[in-house]
Amino acid sequence: MNQFVLQQQGSDELRLFPHIHELGSRKNVSIHLNTFCISATETLRIYYVIEGKFDWHIHGQQHIFFPGDVALILPGQPFGNEQGVLEIGSLAWIHLSMHKSENGNIVPGPWSGLSENESIAICKILSLNNSPALLKFTEAGKILKCIQDELLGKEIGYHARVNHLLDELLIKVTRQLSRQVNTGRDFPKSFMQLEQVLRQNLSHQWTVEEMAALVSLGTTLFTERVKSYSGFSPINYLINIRISEAIKLLKRPDINITDIALDTGFYSSQHFSTTFKKLTGYSPSEFRKNHLPNK
Repeated sequence: MNQFVLQQQGSDELRLFPHIHELGSRKNVSIHLNTFCISATETLRIYYVIEGKFDWHIHGQQHIFFPGDVALILPGQPFGNEQGVLEIGSLAWIHLSMHKSENGNIVPGPWSGLSENESIAICKILSLNNSPALLKFTEAGKILKCIQDELLGKEIGYHARVNHLLDELLIKVTRQLSRQVNTGRDFPKSFMQLEQVLRQNLSHQWTVEEMAALVSLGTTLFTERVKSYSGFSPINYLINIRISEAIKLLKRPDINITDIALDTGFYSSQHFSTTFKKLTGYSPSEFRKNHLPNK
C-alpha cells in the first residue's frame, strides 16, 4: 500500500483510540514540495524510514535518516524539512498523545498497561534524550506495521492488542535509547563526506567510478551499499542531490535558471526542466513563481 493515513478526526478505525492522533505509511516516487514544513505539535511523533534518505531538522538540529532509522520527536519540538520538501522514499509514522504528570513529565495515558513507575522511568529517558535519531531500529517498523494490520483487520481482541503494541513501542524505543552508543555508521559517515564533496562541485559530470573512489570502494560494492542505505542507484542518488540543491537556488531571484541548471550538473536548461518536473511536478519556472515573495 503506497498511501495509508488514519487521523483522529475522521477515521473510524481510531474511534476507540483517542490517544492515536495519526498513523500512516507513505511511498513517494517523486519529491513533494511544501508538504513537510517545520512545525511543532503536542504529540509524541515517531517516524520510521523504510526506504530512501531523508534530511530532517529536529529541535533546531539537522539529521540525516536512512532505511531502518527512526526519528523521535518529543511534544513541542519543531520537526520537518528546512525546504519544506518530502524526499523520494517510504515512511511509516505514528503521532501519539501523551499526558502530563503533576510534575510536568510526559507519561502515557490511561490506555497504557505500564505501571506508574515504568511510565515515569520510560518518559524520563525520553525527555532526557538529546539524540532523536535511533539508528537501524527495524523493530519499530515491525511494530508500526502490526498496529496498522490490527486496526484494519479488527479481529477479536484488537483493541487490547493495539494498546499492548503501543506499550511495546515505547519500551523498545526507550531500550534502544539506553543501549545506543553514538559511534556513528561507517558508510553513512562516508556518505556525508561524499555528499559534501559532490555538492561542492555539482557541475562536474560525476561517474559511478569517481564517486566510489571518493569513499575508497569498488564500483560494485559502492553500488550495493548506496542501494542498501538509500534505496537508490548511485546515479539517481546523485540526481536527487542535484535537485535538492536546485530547489535552494531557485528561491534566489538573482540566479537565472540556465545558470542553476549548469551549476547543478545538468546538460542544459531543457534537461534540467524535464528532470525537475518529473521529480517535483513543477517546471523550474513554475516552482520559482510559486516560491518567490510577492513584490
